[in-house]
Amino acid sequence: MSPARQGTAAGPNKVCRDPAPGGRWRGAATARAMKVLIVEDELKVGQFIERALTEQSHTAHLVGSCAEARDALADSAYEAVILDLGLPDGDGLDLLREWRGAGFNEPVLILSARDAVNDRIRGLNHGADDYLAKPFSLEELLARIRALLRRQGGAKSTQLTHGDIRMDLLARSVTAAGQPVELTNREFALLELFLQNRGRVLTRTMIAERIWEASYEMETNLIDVYVRRLRKKLGATEERPLIRTLRGTGYQLT
Repeated sequence: MSPARQGTAAGPNKVCRDPAPGGRWRGAATARAMKVLIVEDELKVGQFIERALTEQSHTAHLVGSCAEARDALADSAYEAVILDLGLPDGDGLDLLREWRGAGFNEPVLILSARDAVNDRIRGLNHGADDYLAKPFSLEELLARIRALLRRQGGAKSTQLTHGDIRMDLLARSVTAAGQPVELTNREFALLELFLQNRGRVLTRTMIAERIWEASYEMETNLIDVYVRRLRKKLGATEERPLIRTLRGTGYQLT
C-alpha cells in the first residue's frame, strides 16, 4: 500500500501530514462554530478529522458504526454529518436514506473509498449533499463542509408555519390563529427549534444543547416549564396539545 499523498488521509495504515507551523490546521475558519457528527469506522482517519475540526473551534463527535450514529443523532442535534459508507454493521447509504426519510435535513457529506462515478451518483441520489472520495485532502474536506453550511444557511426560509402557527424569523414575531403571541427570547428559540423539526422527537439533551447551550440535568424541570408556557401561549388544549410529551424520551411537535 503506497503512502498517502501530502495533506491526505486514506486509511488506517496511511500517513497524514502534521498541522501547519503554529500547531493548527491551515485553511479559512468558518464564520461560526459548528457541531459535526463524524461516522467513520477507521479510527485513525476519524480522529484525524475530529482533531482538525476541534482545532478550528468546532465541536466534533466521532462514532464508528450505524448503531452509534443512530444513537448520536437521536440524542443531540448536529449541523453537518461526515459519513463513511463501509461501516461494520451496515451500509452508510441505508443509514442516509433512513435519516432523510425521518426528516433529517442537515448537510451530509459522504467520505468513502468507493470512488467510481456510479458510486458518487448513487450517494447523491440517496440524499447526500456532497461526495468526497478517499484518499482526500483535509483542507478540501473542511472547505466543502464550509460551503455546505453556507448554502444551508442561505436556503433556510425566514417563515416557519405549522397549522395556524406562523413565525417570522426576520421580524421575530409569532401568530397563532391570526393573533399575535408574545414570547420571550428563550420561548421564541424553543418554538423555532420545534418548527424546524416538525414531527421529529427532540430529546431533552438536544433541546438543552440548542437553547441553553448546556447539558441537561435530569433533576431539573426547566424544559418542562418552558414547554408548558409555549402550549399555553399557543392555545393548546388536552385534545390538541401541539407539543407531545414522550416520557423518558423528549417532545414532539404534532
